Formats: sequence, structure tokens, C-alpha cells
Amino acid sequence: MKIKQLYEKCLSQASYYIEHNGEAVVIDPLRDIDAYLELAEQDQASITFIMETHFHADFVSGHLELAAKTGATIVLGPGAQTAYPSYNGADGENFSIGGATLKLLHTPGHTLESSCFLLLDEQGIEQAIFTGDTLFLGDVGRPDLAQSPDLDISQEDLAGMLYDSLRNKILPLADHTVIYPGHGAGSACGKNMSKETIGDLGSQRLGNYALAADLSREDFISELCGNLAAPPAYFPMNVEMNIKGYPLLEKVLHQAIQGLSASSFKSRMAAPGTLVLDTRKPDIFASAHIPGSINIGLDGSFAPWVGALLPVDQERILIIAEPGRETEVIRRLARIGYHQCEGFLMGGFEEWVNSGNATDTIENISAESFNQLLAEGRYNVIDVRAKSEHEQGTVSGALNLPLDQIAQAAEALDPGKPYLVYCAGGYRSMIFISILKAQGIRKLTNVTGGYHAISAIVH
Repeated sequence: MKIKQLYEKCLSQASYYIEHNGEAVVIDPLRDIDAYLELAEQDQASITFIMETHFHADFVSGHLELAAKTGATIVLGPGAQTAYPSYNGADGENFSIGGATLKLLHTPGHTLESSCFLLLDEQGIEQAIFTGDTLFLGDVGRPDLAQSPDLDISQEDLAGMLYDSLRNKILPLADHTVIYPGHGAGSACGKNMSKETIGDLGSQRLGNYALAADLSREDFISELCGNLAAPPAYFPMNVEMNIKGYPLLEKVLHQAIQGLSASSFKSRMAAPGTLVLDTRKPDIFASAHIPGSINIGLDGSFAPWVGALLPVDQERILIIAEPGRETEVIRRLARIGYHQCEGFLMGGFEEWVNSGNATDTIENISAESFNQLLAEGRYNVIDVRAKSEHEQGTVSGALNLPLDQIAQAAEALDPGKPYLVYCAGGYRSMIFISILKAQGIRKLTNVTGGYHAISAIVH
């Protein structure tokens, strides 16, 4: 039997390919499905089932893409209603995979339809469980994404359901059962996930606060619902797409992969509702960029920050990318449901410069220069890291304006005052500065290396 985890670092998301005796199942596939098709071809296997642990909020699943290519049946948990052909599995229902079995365990809590899939070998012995967002290593799924006033269901109700699901469906399993979760550290679907993405139930009994034997239902609900950060704005859009369907990726790519000359790009920039997204590295963006463009580097947590910061109803997006990476940008935008791309600057930023167009810059300074300017007392300091990071250590007097709350930041700053801006390493601070600069707040200086570099000098 083959079990392969395919982990997408940008989204901190895990999908799974399971093959046994020529039959294969894919669990929670990404939208770009080539990797699963290649695995099946290598194994000379047929993909018979596509299993969704729940309606995902943080990415657009590849279930429709994969079903269209393979004819496999899409399986969801009890109560899941879709606008496309799918099968509602029953709690305890078995699905054969080459003589082995995947057993659906309905585990509501993260969402109402949330389910886990328990893998049993041909002798019926429990081997592994694919837990989706019900159980992570070190944490469990947040309970607020499926709360519904219309259904009279609160996040506290869902948290209580999750407590029961964990204790009635997962904790009775053997300690040796391997846990394959839906996410690792970095995902917004939990609060305290481990960086590890494969573990076992025995270890989780000992190290996961949510599985502690002495944890009461009331304390579990209180812990789970306390200090929940607001979910990214794009989450509801992705849930709707995963329920109702979406255009296939091939069509999205065909519409979006349009190379534009510098003059055409400039002309389209002038259209109302247009955003220019520069996906180059932060330091390269700082040295020269198109005035008014936003920098979210492709080599960082690109998709989550796009979803957190760019309006889901943005009318159109134009792309600047390193030459040869344009398709990658569009694919990664499509993974979270952003289909508004209307083309990219052919030849990259160099073509813009060679055509004689205006450029802008952002000042970068070293940690040493930061300390010198700080001593002069003429600058205000902004820490754009999350509140939890800020509380673990920061520069004295720094104003904490987390990047995901940038709308409030714009209101808090005085455009006439100079600011020194840092994050952990320089990625988020450049995003922060580029967005505010596009809004007319220009006296912002980036600290290269961020707090890591600053603290290294202090210590």
C-alpha cells in the first residue's frame, strides 16, 4: 500500500494519494491536479474516489478538476449539499480501495459535514486516519467558520460538537494509528499547529491540549473559542466555490495568461478597478517598481496574504512576475479563487524600464542603521508582526500594527511623519509599505532582515 502526502507550503495544506492493488483515492486535492494524475499513471492505478473531509475555506479544492479528468466519485460527509454530482457518505460507511478499506467517520465541529477517513488494511486493522481540519498535530480546527445565525448554530455549539467528535470517534482508536492532518503550522484554520505534518495518536494523547483526558467540555469550548483571530476575508468565497463549483483551471489559465507589452500594460492600468500585483522578491521590488503597485512576493506565504489583503471583489489584477514564473503566479491565485487576472507584463519589470516609464523606490536600511536612527529620536517605529509575535519581544516604543489589520493602520498613521517599519524578516513589512504607499503614505522605511536582524545586534 502506498500513502503519499503532498504538502503545499504556501497554503500549509496537505492532500493525500493512497494506492492499493491498482486502485487509488485522493483526499482533499489541490486545484492543480497534475501530481495526482502522474502518481496514478506511475502506479498504473485508477483513481476511483475523491474524498473531501469538509468544504474548505482556505483554498479551492481540486475535486471537480480531478473528477472531470478521471470520472472518480466525489465523496463528502453526511449532510453536505453540492451543486454538482457528489456522494454523501454515511457515518461508518466503508469504501473499498484494492481490498483495503477507508471508513468514513462523521466528526462535526470544524464544520457540520466534517469527516475523517480511517484506513484499515486487508485484515481490518486500523493503520491511519486522515483527519482534515478535525484534528491537527498539536491542535484542532477552529469552530467559527461554519457558524450560522440562519441555522441557529454558534461557534460554541460547533466547539461542543468537536469535543464530542474527538472523544467518540478518534480517541477510541489505537495509539499506533498514524494521523495525517489537513494542515500544519502557518494555516489560519487553527491556532497552535505543529510544524510536523505526520504523527500518531499516542503522541497526540500526550501532547495535544485538546485531547487531554481531564479537559472538560466547558473548558474545551472556552479554550477553543477564546482569542480567535478573524478569519481572512476570502474564506467565505472559497467555501461557496467548493459547494457550488467553479470554472476549471484550464479555462482560467487560458484567459489569464496574456503577455502584455509595456504600453498595453500601462493602458490597462488606467482602467478603474485595476490593481497591479508585483510578485518579485521584496528587496528587488524596493529597488524599483511601478508607482502604485502592491508587492506580495511569490516566494513567501503568497496565497494566504493575497486572500487576506486583496479584495475578493477586486475587478481586475495585472501581474508583474519574474520572467518564466507568470503561470505559477496565476495558478497560485486560482488556488484561492482569484480569477481576476487579465494579463502580465511581458518581459517582466525590465521591459517597463526599457520603455522609459516612471518607477518608484522604497528605502531599505540595515538593522545597524535602524539603531542609529532610533537613537536620534526622529522616527516612529511600526512592528507589523502578529500580536503574539510582538508580545514575545519587540523594540521599545514600537507601535504594533499587524499586517492583516492594515485598514486600521492607514487610519492610525500621520502621512507627514516618518516611520521605520519591520516584521520578522522583511517580507510582511514590504507588503505593508507597498499598500500604504499606494494610498499616499510615503514616509515609510523598511528594515532589512526585520526583528531577527535587530535582535541579533542587541544580543
